[in-house]
Formats: sequence, C-alpha cells, structure tokens
Amino acid sequence: MRRKIDPQHNGTEATEFILLGLTSQPELQPILFTVFLLIYLITLTGNFGMIFLIRFTPRLQTPMYFFLTHLACVDIFYSTNVSPQMLVNFLSEKKSISYAGYLIQCFVFVTLLLTEYYMLGAMAYDRYVAICDPLRYSSKMSRPVCFCLVTLPYLWGSAVGTMQVTLTSRLSFCDSNTINHFYCADPALLMLTCSDTSVKQTALFVSAGINLTSSLLIILTSYVFIFTTIAKIRSSEGQRRAISTCGSHLTAVSMFYGSLFCMYLRPANKQSVEQGKVVAVFCIFVSPMLNPFIYSLRNKDVKQALRGVFVRNPIKIEKTSIPAVSH
Repeated sequence: MRRKIDPQHNGTEATEFILLGLTSQPELQPILFTVFLLIYLITLTGNFGMIFLIRFTPRLQTPMYFFLTHLACVDIFYSTNVSPQMLVNFLSEKKSISYAGYLIQCFVFVTLLLTEYYMLGAMAYDRYVAICDPLRYSSKMSRPVCFCLVTLPYLWGSAVGTMQVTLTSRLSFCDSNTINHFYCADPALLMLTCSDTSVKQTALFVSAGINLTSSLLIILTSYVFIFTTIAKIRSSEGQRRAISTCGSHLTAVSMFYGSLFCMYLRPANKQSVEQGKVVAVFCIFVSPMLNPFIYSLRNKDVKQALRGVFVRNPIKIEKTSIPAVSH
C-alpha cells in the first residue's frame, strides 16, 4: 500500500485506494464481468443509437428530442465513468484506483448526476409548455432557450462537483485505504477518514437535498399543470395523446429519482454502504441502459423512425435545428 507523509495530521496519507467491489467471492468475478460488460455494451448501443436516430431523422428535430439527445449523452458518460474501471477490477487481483483517479471519478459522477437532475426538469418544462401553452410554444422553446436549458445543468453540475471534490481533497485517510464499494462513493469513503467529516457530511446532505428537491419540484409542478390541462380536454383521444407524450418521461423520472432517494438521503454507515451498492447498480448501470428503450418503445415518432431504418427506407439527412412543435 503506497502512502505519503502528511505533516498536518502527523501520520500517513493514502495515495491509492482498493475497491472491494460488489463481492469478494473469486468464482463470481468472471460471471459479473460478463453481465456488466453486456449491460455496458447495451447502454452504449442504445444511447448512441438514439442519438444518431434523432440526429438523422428530420421529424425528430424538436426541443423534446434535443433534450433527449443530451440525456443520452449524459447516460453514456455516466456509465462510462464507472464501467471500464469496474470491468478491469473484476479480472484483476489488485483492484486499485489512484487518489487522483478517485477525485476525477467523483467529480465526473457528481457533475453528470446533477446534470441529469435538471435535464429531466427541462424535459418536464418542455412538456408543460407543449401541452399547457401550445400557441406560444415556438417563442417559449426557441433555439436560444433550449440551449440555455441544456447548458445551465452542465455548468451547475460542474460547480457542485468542484465543491464536493475540494472538500474531499481536504480529508486525511490515515488508517485504511480499502473502500467497500465498486466505485468512488463518498459515503463509503467517509468511513475511512481520520479527519472531521462534519463539513463534508453536511455538504453532501445539503447538496443532495437541495438539488433533489428543486429538480423534483420543477418536474412535479410541471406535471400538476399538465394533468390539470389534460383533465379539461373533452376528447378522450386528445387526453390519451397528451398523456402518451409524457408517459416515457414519467417512467424515466420515477426510476431515476426513486433510486437516488434510496442512495443518498441516508447516513454514512456500514449498513447503508452495503445497501447502497445494490441501489447504485440500478442507478449507474440499469437506468442508463433502460432509458433508450423507455423512450423508444413508448414513443410513436421514435418507433416510426426505427421502422424506417429497419425497412431500409432512406432517411434524409438535414442540418439539425430546433423548430417548435404544436400539439
């Protein structure tokens, strides 16, 4: 175990960490490698497929699919941030990650996590405008507005990620460098430090609470107005069509936020870390893998575009734009 002298704490400081992973049973490592490699390949195929399908299908050049493209990008990087290191560790005797690598993985994880929070919020707002105020959809969801709604989540996620990594870098790890997790998770890391974790713990809870609550509030408020408007539609067919435009997004939101509440709004202790492994698998691997299927199998426009690809209909390639769509 490599360590460096830390004069400030009169002890030694770990320069690398050992990740215990999902299980310590050697006979399960090849099986888990195969399973998670398959999940990762499906995630890449599904999300890249969604991006290219939207990019090269003229009828999908709308704000909703513009946001969906960025959601797919976030899911690709979100999974890639953890999967390659985890797959290597399944087949390695020494399941280590450098201290610098740990901080980078933490930064990317927090940045993309918060970006996905608010990307889902932007998609909910888009559905609110489309259903509740269709006559002004073009002006409210113009190209500059869409780019702003996409850019702000990335910037905010990067700012929070920088803050969290800065707080982590100030902690001292003097006794052990073995982390009971398969990726760089703050709750598991806090079990090892010999520093005062009150500031870091508070920052974690405040950040998780504020960002979860605010992004979820945007989504819930949007859907309160959406369902109120849908209830006023006299035609059952009109109600069904309006609901169908929101079904995929609601499924993805329920899946994503349900796992996040289980993962983060708990104290850092041995029991919560063990439980967090199972929840983290769903959040990091299963959710990004399922999102393309959720949005494609329950979306008429995407299914028609896919049908055009599989029956080898030529797809006209045009420059991407973000025109408004009326409902």
